[in-house]
Order: sequence, then structure tokens, then C-alpha cells
Amino acid sequence: MTDTSKTLWDLPTRIFHWSLVILLPLSWWSGEEENYSAHQWLGITLIALVVTRVLWGFLGSTHSQFRDFLVGPAALLRYLRGGGADSRGHNPLGGWSVLVLLLLVLAQGISGLFNSDDVLFSGPLYYLADSSFRDAMGAYHEVGFNLLLAFIGLHLLAVCYYQFRRGQKLVQAMLAGRAEGREGRGVVVPAWRALFILMLVAVALWWGLEQAPRPQVLW
Repeated sequence: MTDTSKTLWDLPTRIFHWSLVILLPLSWWSGEEENYSAHQWLGITLIALVVTRVLWGFLGSTHSQFRDFLVGPAALLRYLRGGGADSRGHNPLGGWSVLVLLLLVLAQGISGLFNSDDVLFSGPLYYLADSSFRDAMGAYHEVGFNLLLAFIGLHLLAVCYYQFRRGQKLVQAMLAGRAEGREGRGVVVPAWRALFILMLVAVALWWGLEQAPRPQVLW
């Protein structure tokens, strides 16, 4: 591990963040265009990325780890009352918003695995569950997307507030890894480890989906 006292957000964390910025709109667009093959692969890619980010939250660089920015109720309440933040990365509200975003994207992706258009396309886990569970997943996929949109909207408002009203260079730090007033103080784990984790997650996900039952062909 290399001691880098200035880096706030390591390369894997930044790539993950901007991947969401690209892949989530593409997922929405592919669904609207009824390109379900692309929609499925985009969803699977998002699942793999989120699982990798969760693992990186335990194995990654100092400020990418959950323990650096997730706080308990007392610290969160103190922050809401005007107290400072211990982490140089996410403040207490921002830290919990990261976790909520990860869970929402993961739930959206998993629910989509059980979906079908009732004509030509069925998700890779569609035949694994009974009809009631599939219906529940389909209903959540619709509601969950609206929740995700609302949360993204709140996230953008918060970024604009801290970026322009409070003068914190959030966007610059997420682009370059650090910025004036947004510098780290920990160690940065080599980026190849994140790539290795992503490869393991992708292989495990592919293998797991391949084990799912397929529709019976009637001759």
C-alpha cells in the first residue's frame, strides 16, 4: 500500500461514481426503447459494479471505506445541529446517502432479473421464482425506479448546495481525486485490486445466473 496523504478519492471510487452517471441514464433509455437485451446487460453490469463497490468499502483506500464516513446516530445528530464532520470525505449525511444509493441501485438491478415483457423477453431469474414473487419484483422495479430518481434528484441538489453555496469542490475532487480543501490523509490501495475484485464478482455473477432454470421447450 502506498502512502498518499493528498488523495481523497482513489481511482476505482471515481470510476464507479462516473460509471453510475453514465449507466443509469442508459438503463432508463434502453427500457424506454424496449431494448430489453441491452437493458438486461446494463442492469447486470450495475449489479457487478455495486457489489464491487460494497467490497471496496471494506477493502479499499482509507476514504473509500465505510468506516471512514458512516457514523452512528449520535454523530449524525451532532452534525445536523451544526457540528463538524470527522471524515475529510463524505459528511455524515453524505455518507449514509452513499449507502442508500448503493442499496437502491442494487435492489433495482436484482428486481429486474425477475422481470419479463410477457412476450419475447424474460430476465435470467424469471423461471427461478413463482408468479407471486415475480409480480412483486416487477412492481418494485417500477416503484424502485421512481425512488431512485427522487434520491438522485436530492443528491444533485445537495451537491449543488455544497459546491456553489458552501464553496466545497466536490465535483473537482471526484474528477481528479483531490482538490483544494478536499484532500485526503490516508493510504490509497492499488487500483488493480479493485479490478481483480470486479473480475471475481463478474465471474461469480455470471456463473450464478447460468445456474438459473431455463424455460421448458415443448416439442
